[in-house]
Amino acid sequence: MAIRAYDKLYIAGAQNVLGHAVDFAVMSLNLKPDSFGKAFAVSNSSKQFAIGNPRYVAGMNGCELARKVLTETGTPFKDAEDAMFLDKSPEYWAGWALAFYQWHSCRSFSEILTVIPLESIVDFYGTYHEMDIMQFVDLMNKKMKEAYPQTRLRMRRENYGLSQSELAEYAEVPLRQIQLFEQRQRDINKTASGTLFRISKALSCRMEDLLE
Repeated sequence: MAIRAYDKLYIAGAQNVLGHAVDFAVMSLNLKPDSFGKAFAVSNSSKQFAIGNPRYVAGMNGCELARKVLTETGTPFKDAEDAMFLDKSPEYWAGWALAFYQWHSCRSFSEILTVIPLESIVDFYGTYHEMDIMQFVDLMNKKMKEAYPQTRLRMRRENYGLSQSELAEYAEVPLRQIQLFEQRQRDINKTASGTLFRISKALSCRMEDLLE
């Protein structure tokens, strides 16, 4: 099961916007990738981008997005004319790939960039830019699981202060099913939408917040 913030029809455009934003911030505004990455991670713009707000994923170009991120986070920069090149740089690819991974994984940009800084994603360019994007997704998933060995369900449940049996009771889901999800012996991404809805309602979160 995949519940994503916006339709697949828009992901190519969103990738292009974030790709140009990273490229412009680094190549034209002379920021280090991690300086822009850290600003983007904590910005409201990244949150709006992640939920597929049309203003962010389609309504502005990458240069405009970069400026908006830097301005709202108070990151100093010396402005430059818009520049979006046909030849795609490693920085462009990093933003392009990051946008796809965020959309595919349903994780926040903050969560992703805390584990894998933007500079590291730029460094993946040499190996991954000619591969299928899903190989990059597999790499990122591996790194995220290493950083967060517990499932998102378990983290949500424990933060909410519920035992497995309490969650099972409140969500009207078999206890064994909760246990299998948390042990990754059953894929929560493929469970019935009704089951996922009841669990998310019991934990006062969105269904996509529980997906791996």
